[in-house]
Amino acid sequence: MTTSQTRTSLADTELAVLAQAGDRSAFGELVRRHGLAVRGLLRRMGAQPSLADDLAQDAFLVAYERIAEFRGQGAFAGWVKRIAARLYIKRCKRQLRLAELDGGGSEEALHTPGEAAAGRRLDLDGALKLLSPAERLCVSLCCGAGFSHAEVAEALKSPLGTVKSHVRRGLDKMKGHLTSEASASDRSAGAVSARGGHV
Repeated sequence: MTTSQTRTSLADTELAVLAQAGDRSAFGELVRRHGLAVRGLLRRMGAQPSLADDLAQDAFLVAYERIAEFRGQGAFAGWVKRIAARLYIKRCKRQLRLAELDGGGSEEALHTPGEAAAGRRLDLDGALKLLSPAERLCVSLCCGAGFSHAEVAEALKSPLGTVKSHVRRGLDKMKGHLTSEASASDRSAGAVSARGGHV
């Protein structure tokens, strides 16, 4: 068995131990395994594709530099997602400060709304795009990165009640959107079936 085949069969915690000992290929395997998930989280939080790629790379660089801090008490993927989420929050805060200096200062200056989901399939990313930037960020951090409400409140320097409200409103909006999309899809499938077409 080659070294690369051995690496792919190891658990994340074993790879982290090897990386702590200076094995760069072990850390490379961790990046290969979890890079897509980290970029996906950043996209759901509102980052454009190129920014999500950059921040994911930055998150893995930070993780590599701090690999000794990973104790294996939780999943490596969750640990690196938290790093990525914090980097994204810092960037948003920096953009907000710059927007305030330029006389802007609205939350909408941070994000551009995405295109509506194409077709009639259930689309979680499309539902996330319908949320306000604050709701999307709070929902993504709680449901995507595994932050508690209190951790999100601390990271965003927002009151706990505000974070809870953003999460609840965001989840309610998403549920409503996904439910209405499913109903519309069922109705259109029923109409085709009633006309003698195939579904």
